[in-house]
Amino acid sequence: MNCYKPLPREFYKEHAILVAKKLLGKILIREYSGTTLAGKIVEVEAYRGGDDPASHAYRGVTRRNWVMWGKPGTAYVYVIYGLHFCLNVVVEPEGVPAAVLIRAVEPLEGLDIMLMNRPVKHIRDLTSGPAKLTKAFNIDIKFNGWDLTLGKELFIAWGEDIPEDNIISSPRIGVQDERPWRFYIAGNQYVSG
Repeated sequence: MNCYKPLPREFYKEHAILVAKKLLGKILIREYSGTTLAGKIVEVEAYRGGDDPASHAYRGVTRRNWVMWGKPGTAYVYVIYGLHFCLNVVVEPEGVPAAVLIRAVEPLEGLDIMLMNRPVKHIRDLTSGPAKLTKAFNIDIKFNGWDLTLGKELFIAWGEDIPEDNIISSPRIGVQDERPWRFYIAGNQYVSG
């Protein structure tokens, strides 16, 4: 049993950009093989619905993106390139399609299991990207629609609050949109390239 307390649903109900910034410093938890895997969230990207062409929700509900319209605090997991998974958390009030992509975490606990799941030469490469962290944490499509507020198996826990002057914003990676909706902790070595 771990000692981490999950973020409540209320935490996720604000605008995607506000929640994205607040998620920095919080702890991603995965209970796996009798071990708690934990990582501090160091990089995120915000996505919204009809006003954001880079969002999966831009063109409406599909079999892939339906979770984005669900309750805030729900995991939205999807496959990219046919083999990698990305973990997002649904934000804003139910019915408003918005999510925050967890892009990178700093490993804190369960490093031996993470390295078995994703062997690397340099620890800084272990979880410094969205597909890297899901492989290290063994997060896959079975968690699509998972309630992260329950505090079991997969959730986000309280951690530290990162001061605004330690948060850097930039355009999101891999999308053709210049909005500065990618946020990361200044100077953290686990931020993706």
